[in-house]
Amino acid sequence: MAAPPLSLARRVAGASSPAAAAHSSSCPRYFRPRLLPSKRWSGVVKMGAAVGGGQGGEEEETRQAKEMAAARRRWETLIREQKIKTLTPREAGYTFKLTDKVLLDVRPSNERQKAWVKGSTWIPVFDVDTSSDLNGLSKKAFNFMIGGWWSGSSTMSFNKNFVQQTEEKFSKDADIILVCQKGLRSIAAAEQLYNAGFKILFWVQGGLEAAEEEDFEREGSQPFKLAGIGGVSEFFG
Repeated sequence: MAAPPLSLARRVAGASSPAAAAHSSSCPRYFRPRLLPSKRWSGVVKMGAAVGGGQGGEEEETRQAKEMAAARRRWETLIREQKIKTLTPREAGYTFKLTDKVLLDVRPSNERQKAWVKGSTWIPVFDVDTSSDLNGLSKKAFNFMIGGWWSGSSTMSFNKNFVQQTEEKFSKDADIILVCQKGLRSIAAAEQLYNAGFKILFWVQGGLEAAEEEDFEREGSQPFKLAGIGGVSEFFG
């Protein structure tokens, strides 16, 4: 791995400094106004609404679309104001290797077991739920704080103990880099930690699927880009 860019070293080192806070009013060059393509957001909403079906499904789709839009606005504000810093996968790899920052993998177990970053900490924000209550899935599919997700093969339920488990492992002044497969679940997790009092948070834009193999030291049987195939991240992130 080559030496990290000087701009990265300055940006990461100054994440919690007064200078960084003063800079928060400007939009960084690596920030993308849209967290995810609108096509994926649309597909996610339609996928969740399909579970309900009929008129109820249409009402559910409208509600979910509003919730998703509100969530995206919150997340973009957190990033724009640099309350949550953004790193590319390569920048995250440099930072994790060369500093004492934590890399927190929030993916579910069925993705984590395929490929993971050596030395990373695993606390899923959603995980596999083996219950078969399909009737309630449409009502909870996209409430990011108390909901679940139906992928067609498994249910992803929100880990209600996510913040508590993170607090048990790390102090609130710890530097934490959050990563998932495509970036959506990790920004949702970062928002929860920020609201709980964690203030030095980094989000890996695009997730592990956007990483090259040389960006991180990988463990597991599959490349990072394949870890989400056949699972929830095909639709959810």
